[in-house]
Amino acid sequence: MKVAIQGIKGSYHHQVAVALYDETELVECTSFNDLASSVAAGSSDLGIMAIGNSIAGSILPNYNLIKDQGLFITGEYYLNINHQLVAVQGQKLEEVKEIQSHPMALLQCGIFLENLPAIKLVETDDTAAAAFRIARDRKNGVAAIASKIAAQEYNLEIIASDIQDVTNNYTRFVVLSSKDDINQEADKATLSFITGHEPGSLMKVLDVFAKSKINLSKIQSIPIVNQPFLFSFVADVEFQELGVFFTATKKLAAVTQSHEILGIYKSQAI
Repeated sequence: MKVAIQGIKGSYHHQVAVALYDETELVECTSFNDLASSVAAGSSDLGIMAIGNSIAGSILPNYNLIKDQGLFITGEYYLNINHQLVAVQGQKLEEVKEIQSHPMALLQCGIFLENLPAIKLVETDDTAAAAFRIARDRKNGVAAIASKIAAQEYNLEIIASDIQDVTNNYTRFVVLSSKDDINQEADKATLSFITGHEPGSLMKVLDVFAKSKINLSKIQSIPIVNQPFLFSFVADVEFQELGVFFTATKKLAAVTQSHEILGIYKSQAI
């Protein structure tokens, strides 16, 4: 099975792919857009995409990628992220002049980095890719924020351990498919909808869920492209019976301008 990930071996996306699927052929993508396109085009059977972090929040553009590429969320996975500062063997922290990593990783290590004001921070495409390039080029004075697995994969030394701001630093990943395969044991769904602009329009949507005894576990507004200051909503909902969920979604037609189910799947506890 071919699984598309954002990044390369040693990335957190790679860790999730290994955790979910024993034997896979990785399709390494340099961007989330490439990841979504690979699944949509059939070049990959599934995709693993980060969708939010407990420190940095949701990755809102990824919801638009899922919608625009016509993909479906068929599962989720929560990975506890432990960031390491890695460098070529023999390097010491006081010798580091530059730290490279993905912007989300830099954001999640803000407290540690604030104590290193003289060090230059450089945003890169992927945590593992930053580690790989440092190992390949034997860069002295340059470190990367990456995982323990990346350090092992590219024979780098960990010069500062577990540097994320909080211990419980979870990233939520979703499994993407071009097919709308619904697990009959599903108890969670992700929806996108647009309400009217009159007072109480959002409340009407929330009332549908409340009366159906469907728990709204997350709701977030997302800007509508080419319509400045107008927003759609994306929501995660939890339910006990699939039939109850489908009945509720039929009622949404009367209280929204449009709505779309982005995925129905089995929830994954942290």
